[in-house]
Amino acid sequence: MIGQEKSYKSIFLSIDWITILLYVILIIWGWFSVCGACYDYNNPDLFSWETNSGKQIVWGGTSLVLAAVLMLIEKRFYDTAAYVIYVAMMLLLLVTIFIAPDTKGSRSWLPIGSSVKIQPAEFAKFAVALALGKLMDKYGFSIRKTKDIGIAIALILIPMLLIIAQKETGSALVYCAFFLMLYREGMTGSLLFSGFACVLYFVVGMKFSEDYIVNMPVSIGEFTVLLLAMIFTVGMVWVYCRNLTAVKIISCICFGGTLIGMLFSIFVIPFDVCYIMLGLCVLMIGYIIGVALYTRMIRYGLIALFAIVSTSFFYITDSLFEHLDNHQRVRIEVLLGMKDDPRGAGYNVNQAKIAIGSGGLLGKGFLNGTQTKLRYVPEQHTDFIFCTVGEEEGFVGSAGVLIVYLLFIWRLIAVAERQTDTMGRVYGYCVLCIFLFHLFINVGMVLGLTPVIGIPLPFFSYGGSSLWGFTLLLFIFLRMDAERNLKRQ
Repeated sequence: MIGQEKSYKSIFLSIDWITILLYVILIIWGWFSVCGACYDYNNPDLFSWETNSGKQIVWGGTSLVLAAVLMLIEKRFYDTAAYVIYVAMMLLLLVTIFIAPDTKGSRSWLPIGSSVKIQPAEFAKFAVALALGKLMDKYGFSIRKTKDIGIAIALILIPMLLIIAQKETGSALVYCAFFLMLYREGMTGSLLFSGFACVLYFVVGMKFSEDYIVNMPVSIGEFTVLLLAMIFTVGMVWVYCRNLTAVKIISCICFGGTLIGMLFSIFVIPFDVCYIMLGLCVLMIGYIIGVALYTRMIRYGLIALFAIVSTSFFYITDSLFEHLDNHQRVRIEVLLGMKDDPRGAGYNVNQAKIAIGSGGLLGKGFLNGTQTKLRYVPEQHTDFIFCTVGEEEGFVGSAGVLIVYLLFIWRLIAVAERQTDTMGRVYGYCVLCIFLFHLFINVGMVLGLTPVIGIPLPFFSYGGSSLWGFTLLLFIFLRMDAERNLKRQ
């Protein structure tokens, strides 16, 4: 008993109180923002259960209780039950697809009673983080092994697919943040670069798909994507294989052939040079596969795979883009500047910008925001909560919120780096990446810099599921960190 008492005393002293202080500050600040976004002059009681501000007090209070309970659970429990928790959460996500009622076009919310709903996708994040930590802490695990990295990626993709099946694409995209953790743990940068390349192909291809090169029947978007695919492939052959001969041959095939095709189209018969470029890409891929078979180097095979995906990605996404719901397609077109729709798909972002801009330097004051009081901004208490901060607290208040978040993120990095075992470090970076993704995307979409995908701002947006989910993520990590000194005794 004495030893156990000393153990708990040691853990209490090892708790990272700075992170907890920042957590409490964000929750309290978030509650004031919810009050500003939801205040109703006909029902001015901020503490009533009938108001969102009153309910948020309950969510905040229960989150603190949940945090206290999590700090009592030893790390070895998570180490033992990580896979069980993961499987249980995946089954819950699967069941949700079939039993959840339709809510604004998605089936992702499970009702508990008459007035409370939970979103399992928010709770699945900590389960995935635990499973990844458990997997990567296994003896002999190497992120350079195809089998090991394949299992890690599968652990991430399974919940993403289940959440997409719930028609909750925004929540599914959050799980991409786990790939940043894999990169931190040593995953080759080529995979991260491939993801960047695909985003670049999509943005350039879609934005300029209907623009044409002067005096030529050639789509600028399609031409640029195919040219980028050639350039990136040649670069990868040089960087990863250092084969100067292969670089020269591929360059002559791709760039020489493209130049000849363009000159023929300009001075002889105008035609779509992209057909020639597609043929050249096929020749390039065939040559790389031939080199891979001759040298028996897997790197050439992976580069050939990259070239195949790069060449076909634009055409596949173009086809999928046409099958999106109209409102989703218009949102992407507005974000890319292909359309100007301030009264339609761009309405939310446009009104959010107006609200933030109207706050000026110091803001209009608590409960004095006109844009929010008149409900000009849809979802202003959830996804667009940051516009309430901008209007009522101005530039100073908005900067203050971002500074607190910056300190919070910096603290998570410091805590993750001081972990003494792989599981704690991996789980810590999973938590960090989730928070960073939510912060960047949410604030970015309010400012019109990122797509409107409907994800909450941590500890600020109204709702119990997101607040409990973030609390679970954070305090499991803080408990792991608190035990780091016990292993040294």
